Amino acid sequence: LVQLVESGGGSVQAGGSLRLSCTAPGFTSNRCGMHWYRQATGKQREWVSSLSSDGITSYADSVKGRFTISKDNSKDTVYLQMNSLKPEDTAMYSCKPYGGSWCGAISWGQGTQVTVSS
Repeated sequence: LVQLVESGGGSVQAGGSLRLSCTAPGFTSNRCGMHWYRQATGKQREWVSSLSSDGITSYADSVKGRFTISKDNSKDTVYLQMNSLKPEDTAMYSCKPYGGSWCGAISWGQGTQVTVSS
């Protein structure tokens, strides 16, 4: 049973930075892509960014130019570097693999909380 582990969240002031990590053993060897999502209190989960197995990145308009997704294949880890954080970025951030039955079968992790104060 593959366990997703997200980390790196915290509390920062507006304009600050955080780097989130998502580790999924087997992620690289099974050629998974990875999505990052976030869910603010009282709101629906929204897609933030994706990184395909081939290294293609995509971002929601709300984070484009501020967030960067990357990966370290040797660690089966995907990162989300978040700069110029805004209060509206406050949410629980979660990652989810995609791209084939093995990748899609991995359950959601516990998420990591990001809180940005003005």
